[in-house]
Amino acid sequence: MTQVPTVSGGSGRCCLQSLGFQHTASPWPPGWSWGTHSSRKGKEERRVGYQMALLNRQVGLSLTHLSSAVIQRQFSITGACRAIQKLTRVRVVDNSALGNTPYHRPPKCIHVYNKTGVGKVGDKILLAIKGEKKKALIVGHKMPGPTMTPRFDSNNVVLIEDNGNPIGTRIRTPIPYTLRRREGEFSKVLAIARNFV
Repeated sequence: MTQVPTVSGGSGRCCLQSLGFQHTASPWPPGWSWGTHSSRKGKEERRVGYQMALLNRQVGLSLTHLSSAVIQRQFSITGACRAIQKLTRVRVVDNSALGNTPYHRPPKCIHVYNKTGVGKVGDKILLAIKGEKKKALIVGHKMPGPTMTPRFDSNNVVLIEDNGNPIGTRIRTPIPYTLRRREGEFSKVLAIARNFV
């Protein structure tokens, strides 16, 4: 049987001072002793309990408040999820046979032809559609764009050939008015569009 040091003895005080805490008045009455204890585990638990009591008193923030503050921290990734990048599912909005025949897998983007890897309105992408690779032009996306530009419920594309000519003969959904600024580049795609927004 060994005698456990008293609170005023300094065993708890030196451990806390090594952590950078100043010793304040003890939460127990002066001269109070833990008494004799034969279990080493019991001594360790009492020492840790004393250190935690002083730590909570010094910092003023209980561990429950700290854990609730960590749980409340949230991160938003919705903007990145709405962007057109690799493996993004898209919707073909022209009347081409390839884009309108039912298939068990939706068309997916496998490459974006720009430096950032994120497709926006007017960018060309490479699609995997029904076991084939086809180029497409983005004519609408879910991701928020610049001010006063429309945002769509789906990622809309129009299938094009390698030379830029559209495969279909009609675009069924409205396309952004900003594409008309690049009319020389997309003149044949704009010719088959019905509505602009």
